[in-house]
Amino acid sequence: MSEEIEKKTKLNIMGTETIGKLIMKISLPIMISMLVQALYNIVDSIFVSWLSEEALAAVTLAFPLQNLMIAFSIGTAVGVNSLLSRRLGEEKYDEADSAGRNGIFLAFATWLGFAVFALLFAKPFLGMFTSDSELLSMSVVYARICLIASLGIFIEVTCERIMQASGDSFHSMITQTVGAITNIILDPIFIFTFRMGVAGAAIATVIGQVVAAILAVYFIHRGKHINLSMRGFRPRAKVIREIYQVGFPTIITNSISTLMVSALNGILIAFSTTAVSVFGIYFKLQSFIFMPVFGLSAGMISIIGFNYGAKNRHRITETIRKGCMISFGIMFTGFLIFQIFPELLLLMFNSSEEMDRMGIPALRIISFCFLPASISIALGAAFQGTGIGLYTMIISILRQLGILVPAAFIMSRIFGLAGAWWAFSVSDIVGLALSIAFYMDIYRKKIKPLSK
Repeated sequence: MSEEIEKKTKLNIMGTETIGKLIMKISLPIMISMLVQALYNIVDSIFVSWLSEEALAAVTLAFPLQNLMIAFSIGTAVGVNSLLSRRLGEEKYDEADSAGRNGIFLAFATWLGFAVFALLFAKPFLGMFTSDSELLSMSVVYARICLIASLGIFIEVTCERIMQASGDSFHSMITQTVGAITNIILDPIFIFTFRMGVAGAAIATVIGQVVAAILAVYFIHRGKHINLSMRGFRPRAKVIREIYQVGFPTIITNSISTLMVSALNGILIAFSTTAVSVFGIYFKLQSFIFMPVFGLSAGMISIIGFNYGAKNRHRITETIRKGCMISFGIMFTGFLIFQIFPELLLLMFNSSEEMDRMGIPALRIISFCFLPASISIALGAAFQGTGIGLYTMIISILRQLGILVPAAFIMSRIFGLAGAWWAFSVSDIVGLALSIAFYMDIYRKKIKPLSK
């Protein structure tokens, strides 16, 4: 009984703290950790770019497989977060513990699937995008190390979302920060001191993930918010199904970007390998803007999920309104940085004259998509927090595959390389329109009928 009272006390802020303060308390640590995560992604590519432009292109080609793995880890963890938050809001603590345990089980199972995939299919998949044997070899080495040794990221992400669902985003921030700093420190050691090239970058990445996973498990065990003891554990089909009702659409949503990146690589390589490298640089740089917004969204999911379980309409709508404002502010700042300082951003990647010629207009053009995307991401938290991840999946599929890829193909044929970059804004404007329409539907059916 005393443990239940302690849980209620710790979780009380989710239903009583003023929304502005609560968003900062829950989301700010996640946003900071996401910024650090984005920083290490950028630093990772910077170190690789110092090897050669071909090494950067190799990592860019391998990115879709790495992104697919991250999509599964984050998607499953979002499903756990949503279910756990709702059960805590309903004060069903045993069911919340069960959601956490089944989440850990799914993390192990998914890692095993990706390890087997990397061994059997990494080379055939990457071989579809290049006939250059050296480029293919570097890509395969990087992808296999990142996927086969990926258990750390699956455990880390799941445990972080469990902490966030219980209102503890501070230790989640510490976990990601320590993992990212470990990676940043090890990158130059493995890449240059040990002369391991792109393989060294991959090894540094997985070591950072393992360190973060160990730390996350320790914090959960010490915090006692959720009981994750696996003694006598058996997977529960009902719980797994509820996790994937939100998690699977999120997996599809994030996986779509794998297909999108692969398709765009195919479109851009027809221009040159430099165009592929520019796209790779953009993708790393934009994460520095998008990651904090995704962190904000993760915090919003926990707050919305808890208050949806508690049937508090006012706190849900206030969270969404203030979340949209903060998201737009972050993205507008990023838009200004890309508009004013594209030369400096490219200079970090040891850019050549050819890369500057292509990259400067590319960064300025693509960054227009930040503005509509800011609202779409914040509204997506409302879908996931209320248990409907399907809308997020539909928007992502249409935006990235239904609009972006065809638009990039057609517009690049008509307007040249600039047409491919403008396609990003076209797709995000469509995504925003759909997000608003779906939010109005969810508000009418799920939020407005709530009692408070």
